[in-house]
Order: sequence, then structure tokens, then C-alpha cells
Amino acid sequence: MDSKIKRRAILISAGMILLVVFTTILGNLSALKRYLPDQEKTEKEVPSEIDLLAEETDGKSETPDAGGFAKEGFAGSDPTLQTGDDLRAFLKDGTFFDKELSSYEKKLLEANEKSLYFVTTSVERDLRVQILDGEGNVVTGVPFVLELKEQGSYKDQDKDGVIYISNLSAGEYEVTLKEMDDYEAPKPTVVSVKDKVEYMAIPDITLLMKTEADIIAEEEDTEEKDALADADDTEVVDIRELGEEGQMGIDVSKWNGEIDWDRVQNAGITYAIIRCGYRGSSTGALVEDPYFRQNMQGALAAGLKVGVYFFTQATNEVEAVEEASMALALCADYKITYPIFIDTEGAGGNGRADGLDMETRTKVCQAFCETIEDAGYTGGVYGSRNWFRTKLRMDVLSDHIIWLAEYRQSPVYGGSYHFWQYTSSGNVDGIEGRVDLDISYLAY
Repeated sequence: MDSKIKRRAILISAGMILLVVFTTILGNLSALKRYLPDQEKTEKEVPSEIDLLAEETDGKSETPDAGGFAKEGFAGSDPTLQTGDDLRAFLKDGTFFDKELSSYEKKLLEANEKSLYFVTTSVERDLRVQILDGEGNVVTGVPFVLELKEQGSYKDQDKDGVIYISNLSAGEYEVTLKEMDDYEAPKPTVVSVKDKVEYMAIPDITLLMKTEADIIAEEEDTEEKDALADADDTEVVDIRELGEEGQMGIDVSKWNGEIDWDRVQNAGITYAIIRCGYRGSSTGALVEDPYFRQNMQGALAAGLKVGVYFFTQATNEVEAVEEASMALALCADYKITYPIFIDTEGAGGNGRADGLDMETRTKVCQAFCETIEDAGYTGGVYGSRNWFRTKLRMDVLSDHIIWLAEYRQSPVYGGSYHFWQYTSSGNVDGIEGRVDLDISYLAY
């Protein structure tokens, strides 16, 4: 073969080889390019299950101390596990779920919902222990048994997650919760029982609060207006023209139903005293008025000033502090300008507090008002003329705002008062049916 032809053949062969190699490289790069965006998207935009679970549980392995009782994490029988270890750190391990969980590891996963802790309250020579799960919810439906060292055992008879012990001497007590199936009890803890009632809001009162879905409202909400028996035919049922003599207001509860608050404001009403709740006249449950939040939001949005009242069936100062604490908890999210009142009417004659003596009922009102005032609000007492004359020592309550209910042209009550509810049969545009009408002689 001619040397020139030979060189040409070699060059052509080399070129073909390079072409094949180049084509192969381009194909691989193309495939790699198609793959990389999907992989990148998967890593950046679609978090894995373990990432989500780690984020969800991050920072939740320990529960803050509640009432002196910190939640205990499940420690199992692993001798290497130390107090303070992150028991749920394995959730952040991206390879963890590639292996079969041991029984111990499964127990750790359940610890958050199965571990228990206490919240305790002592008002006066008593102790209330509320049993909560890892999510902060009261555990109901379980007959927990609490042991108070040197005092005995106390069972949660109604299985509501709350055990109340009264008539204790002041001092330190060791509390132990007996082990229950499916739950990990906290370690024994020492608690303090107070000697005398302190008029201070109970921080965890929300754990005791119920809605009407939890009770039989017809049996519990039996408030009766004592002023009706004292009314005469001079009662005025229309909005009054007061000028500078006072401010026109109303007081409302669930019984008034849906309210058009803009129309109420246009009718000349400047403030509303809204029922936030009541204590059940039979069981003593603390119940939120189902229209409270709706009424508060509507009244404030319409430009009215607001106050609050709570219908009491407290039988002692401890329960009065509970009622005031509930009122304060419900009012926390709203701008309260007017007082927070305790409504001391009767409950049909069979209410749990209807038979209180004058001294005890007066102490109940005093405890309620002073707890309200300790929190920075204004406390007040509502009652009828006859109620003030025969059921309460008004000289003891003179430092608080007095709200008189007396249905006549002009009141004949001889004591001092700051508010006057002059009818329960008022007519106000925006409210269907009758409504209570009030005059405030104080400007807020």
C-alpha cells in the first residue's frame, strides 16, 4: 500500500474511534444532566419522613416544670441512659428507620403520649392534683390513685383526671401516683400545702374549665333573678336619656342569643357587661358561657366598652378564688375597661350555695373581688336590693364596686351603689327579646 494511502487510512480510523468515544461521553453527560435536577429537587423540596418527624419533635423532648412537677421521660432498663440524654435523638438519624425497631425503641416512641406529670394547686390547707399527659391534656377515664405520704391513698372516683384533697395541715407532702397500665407515672414529688388562702389567680385554672358540651346545662345553669320578686309597676323598660348623669349599658349572656352589636351601639348603648361563665349549681363545675367569646368580640368591634360577670355557686373562699381565676383567664385576650363582677343571685333554692350564711357568702364575694384586683382589674359585686339587705355584709364589701338590681322608677335601696340594673325587660334594637338595662354612674 502506498504510504500516503496508509497514513490516510490510519487518520480515518483514529477519527472514527474518537467520534465513538465523544458520542458515548455526550450520552452519559446527557443522562446525568437529566438525573441531577430531579435529585436536587427531591433533596431541596421534598423532605423525607424522618426530616419531618425530627422537625416535629425537635425541642419537645423535655417538658417545662408545671407547678413544680417536670415530666419524666421513659428510661426503660438501659443502664447507659443518663438523665438529660436526648431520648428522641434517633428520630434525626436518616438511616434509623432502615432497621427493625427494638421493643425498647418502640417504647421511646410512645413515651410522649404515655408519660404522665402533675400540676398541683394549694389555696388553703388543701391540695388539687391534676394528672396530665405529655401533650398537656388532663387524662380522663382512668381511676388514678394518689398516695400522700403519712396521709393515705386518694382515688380519682369520677375519673376526671383531678384529685382534690381537703382539710390538710400546712406543710410539705410527698406525692406518689400509683402505676397504671399503659402509663409511665412520674417519680414521687414533694409539694407544699398553704396555711391560709391567698387571693391570687390560679395559673392552671384552664385545666378545670368546662364547656356546656361537658355537662347537663339545664341542671347546672339555674340562675334566678331575685330582683323580679321586688319589682313594682313603675319599672321602666326603655333606654333612658341620661345626659351627664351616667352611661347607658346592657348585660348579656347566652340567654340573649345572637346580637347585632352595631345596631346595639347605634341605639345609644355605650358599654356591655358580658357573662363569661358560671359554676354549676349542682356539680360545681366551672363552665364557660357559650356566647362569651362571640359577645366580647362583637361588642368590642362595634366600639362598646366591656366588663364581665361570673355567676357564682362558690361555697367557700377557695372556690371563689377559682371562679375569679377562671374569669381572669377568659378575659386575658380582651381589653376589659369595666369591672369584673361576681353575681351572687340564687339558683332556684336548690343551688349548692343557696343556703350559705351571711358571713360565708360575704367572704366568697371578698375573695373573688380581691383576686380580681390583685391581677390589676376592678372587682365588683352584683345583687338585688333584698339580697344586699339580707344575704351580705355590705359594710365589709364597701371598697368594691356595687351593682344594684332593683326594678322600679327609682331605687329605694339605702346603701351605696355604682351601677343600677333598672330592668330585665328592656328593649334594645339589635337584640331579640328582653334584655337587662343598666346605668353606670362611673366613667371608665
